Amino acid sequence: MTAAALLNDLKSRKLKPVYLFHGEEPYYIDLFGNYIENNLLSEGEKGFNQTVLYGRDTDIITVLNSAKRFPMMSDYQLVMVKEAQDLKWGKDGDDDKKSPDPLLTYLEKPVPSTILVFCYKHAKFDKRKKTYKAIEKSGLVFESATIYESKVPAWIEDFVREKAYRIQPRAASIIAEYLGNDLSKISNELEKLMLNIQKGHEISVEDVQNNIGISKEYNVFELQDALAKRDTLKANRIIDYFAANPKANPIQMVLGALQNWFTKILKYHYVGDKTPSNLAKELGVNPYFVKDYELAGKNYNAWKVMDIISKLREYDLKTKGVDSTGNVSDGELLKELVFKIIY
Repeated sequence: MTAAALLNDLKSRKLKPVYLFHGEEPYYIDLFGNYIENNLLSEGEKGFNQTVLYGRDTDIITVLNSAKRFPMMSDYQLVMVKEAQDLKWGKDGDDDKKSPDPLLTYLEKPVPSTILVFCYKHAKFDKRKKTYKAIEKSGLVFESATIYESKVPAWIEDFVREKAYRIQPRAASIIAEYLGNDLSKISNELEKLMLNIQKGHEISVEDVQNNIGISKEYNVFELQDALAKRDTLKANRIIDYFAANPKANPIQMVLGALQNWFTKILKYHYVGDKTPSNLAKELGVNPYFVKDYELAGKNYNAWKVMDIISKLREYDLKTKGVDSTGNVSDGELLKELVFKIIY
């Protein structure tokens, strides 16, 4: 089930007796957990019918004793276990008939008026365990997987669209480049940004720069643009700015962005069908950016790009102290690298 479909089911009150939200990306675990906690019961019902426990402070017997109660003056009661990765889950299928696993016994016939929710964050629940299979059978399991960085711009576009906004492709890509694939952090920044923008407005690069604190002229995208054009003067101005503002522009982030960019340029050279639509599909980019890769492809042949990728790896190691000569600053390393890229 997709995240959107699950959220629609929750809003429509198509409920399951047991939920397990797990995975390395906490965004959707928090989204679903918070929605259920805030919306399943009315404020008047919560006092008697809502129990929130934390994995490290409870045990499975306490959880099940709460789950086996019946609601008071309500159709449902909610038992939610937050930070469930810290919960001691019990035997998980011990076949000793004298002492069966209490959770598995409950899952065979869960109380229909109880909504039992496990929020298991920062890790995947072991799918081989009988507990996992039992929850899957009697309830619903949703894995909140880490999103690939290449898919983050599209995720941002979908997120703002659901809020009745639009966003320019370049603006979405700038946010993705600077905030990475931490969806919670991205959503928080977008929520703050949208507070300052009229509903229905298309979020521009300038909006992002003004509200998220990204320099208009000195950012990784402008550096890529300068390198694509082999504009040495502009590239060096940007590198000087990065050197003067290392916290906002850490060298590891810059090198990672350039590595991804040049890898796509190399892929560009080996794509047979170079129509814009096919290039966008093969490179995994918005069609808006295809012209940038065409320009870079003209200025850097495949052999040069392979050499650049090798240089990027070499300088990444130098930032970590491998094969580094003397106490060279990150700014000086970037200047050396840009010179070797362009020439």
